Amino acid sequence: MLSFFYLCGMTEEVLHKLKILAESAKYDVSCSSSGTVRSNKGGGLGNTVGGWGICHSFADDGRCISLLKVMLTNVCIYDCAYCVNRRSNDLPRATLSVSELVELTLEFYRRNYIEGLFLSSGVVRNPDYTMERLARVAKDLRTARFNGYIHLKAIPGASAELLAEAGRYADRLSVNVEIPKEENLKLLAPEKDHKSVYAPMRYIQQGVLESAEERKKHRQAPRFAPAGQSTQMIIGATPETDKEVLHLSSALYRGSTMRRVYYSGYIAVNTYDKQLPALKQPPLVRENRLYQADWLMRFYHFDVHEIVDDAYPDLDLEVDPKLAWALRHPEQFPIDVNKADYEMILRVPGIGVKSARIIVASRRFSRLGFYELKKIGVVMKKAQYFITCNELPRLTVNELKPQGVRNLLVKPASKKQHDDRQLLLNFQEE
Repeated sequence: MLSFFYLCGMTEEVLHKLKILAESAKYDVSCSSSGTVRSNKGGGLGNTVGGWGICHSFADDGRCISLLKVMLTNVCIYDCAYCVNRRSNDLPRATLSVSELVELTLEFYRRNYIEGLFLSSGVVRNPDYTMERLARVAKDLRTARFNGYIHLKAIPGASAELLAEAGRYADRLSVNVEIPKEENLKLLAPEKDHKSVYAPMRYIQQGVLESAEERKKHRQAPRFAPAGQSTQMIIGATPETDKEVLHLSSALYRGSTMRRVYYSGYIAVNTYDKQLPALKQPPLVRENRLYQADWLMRFYHFDVHEIVDDAYPDLDLEVDPKLAWALRHPEQFPIDVNKADYEMILRVPGIGVKSARIIVASRRFSRLGFYELKKIGVVMKKAQYFITCNELPRLTVNELKPQGVRNLLVKPASKKQHDDRQLLLNFQEE
């Protein structure tokens, strides 16, 4: 590794900075390259064609996507209780210059180590000073004809002019909500407020919509943050219910440019701070359930009130939200997959968007039975209790009752504990 840096003309000092800043950046999960197309032009570097995600996530085909995920600096003027980079922590600090970061990105890309850049930063001096440097990194990369994906962390409190500059060169901008309720944010981060978060979100939304209108008139007009914006919420550091978290997510998605809300299970990085909960491990199962509920809102036509309400303010940790909804509403089932409309088929546990579309298309030519559904990709282990078709010898949720179906589908406690331990081990390895 050292020889690589020496060949690139990188000093040991830059390598040292990179190690510190890459480690400091790992807790920000609000990154994905979905939704942007920036094709390569002759003599340029990189492209985002193909819609792959970045941030060491996985594409639809299972391919691992890599990026340079780094902070510009981990020096910060804020003292947020949940943040590893808080002002009062005694840890190694480092700052990369704009030119160092641009050169690192280009050299990593030339050697096919990365497919883009996710850049965040601690707030140094003030929000505008930090945002100006982040925007300059993106501008200098584009000036160097870098056409790969760029995701910038927008700094709460930064001016509209600097966010407009960043949006001209970045594919996506993200402003992290961090703590869902402002009163809880004030307890753990008294120097922050939601007003400084939602203001840049509105600036970004306005820029994206104005750019879209301009491109309707002039096809060659520059695009503004073509992949929209994302945000992140920390789950488990404060006592919000899943209902409160998902209602906020639903409100954010009503803004047409919000592409993803990320849920980050709280990791106890500052165990000495008594304001924070003493969790032995991150709430990974809850985090997963929130992502599943988020998916239902975005792709399965579920309203947030159907997933969580006053009677069920928190998601069921034993079953996924779709199955939990179906078990609470047995009167909706079973449905005949050969007659039911697409929206109702989508609500059947075990049937995804792709399978639902294939079912609707295929049944025009012949009636579908158990084996046809299984071949399509329906998870019959779940779906069989909620549907009827040509031949389905199983009893449905009405005969078995919801609790009976739940007992058949929920893993025994010993198996569940084993899987939870494995999930934690996998997280620790990452």
